[in-house]
Amino acid sequence: MSGLTHIDNAGEAHMVDVGDKAETSRSATAEGYVRMLPQTLTLIREGNAKKGDVIGTARLAGIMAAKKTSDLIPLCHPLMLTKVSVEITEDAALPGLRVTATAKLTGKTGVEMEALTAVSVTCLTIYDMAKAADKGMEIGGVRLLEKTGGKSGAYHAES
Repeated sequence: MSGLTHIDNAGEAHMVDVGDKAETSRSATAEGYVRMLPQTLTLIREGNAKKGDVIGTARLAGIMAAKKTSDLIPLCHPLMLTKVSVEITEDAALPGLRVTATAKLTGKTGVEMEALTAVSVTCLTIYDMAKAADKGMEIGGVRLLEKTGGKSGAYHAES
């Protein structure tokens, strides 16, 4: 046995059977960023991007993506999420935008992939909305910050 939950004894990929697991309250928070030119950040802040409201559109895209994670990641279970939040904040030191997403539910499997998917698609949407001004933007730092609930308990990333 490899210790990987999506690999069976024969070494083949499979969807984990969560049928006998207890339902618990679960949450996960992920983060990422989009680094850009200072003038691109100004363009977004002032609402002057050619495609419109970058922040609002990206936030909605991230929420929608979390809800569609099982359509994108082959072995993820479809989940009844009870909450998805996406926060986008300016970071002049990057310069750029930092994205944080949290997904929650009461269920038999975790929501780490939903939080990570929300962050990833939010960052991609920011890129798409602003690429006319700055094709050199960089997406990075996508990682799980914390998760709660389930058999494995809590996880908190080191700084």
